[in-house]
Amino acid sequence: MPTWGIVLSIVGALLVGLVAGFFITRAWFKNYLKKNPPISEAQIREMFRQMGRTASEKQIRQVMASMQQAK
Repeated sequence: MPTWGIVLSIVGALLVGLVAGFFITRAWFKNYLKKNPPISEAQIREMFRQMGRTASEKQIRQVMASMQQAK
């Protein structure tokens, strides 16, 4: 096989690996975020508490729902 064929094969394999790696990592990360959301209800309660407010359960649910819609 000529030298240019070897180089082309290596470059092609790298491109295929990069594309496959991107999509695999993207799917894994989406699944991870679905199982472990970046913010929880306890964290929202704590934010309200730090602002000097006591949040009702309705307010907590509203904040969580607005975060879900923002996705």
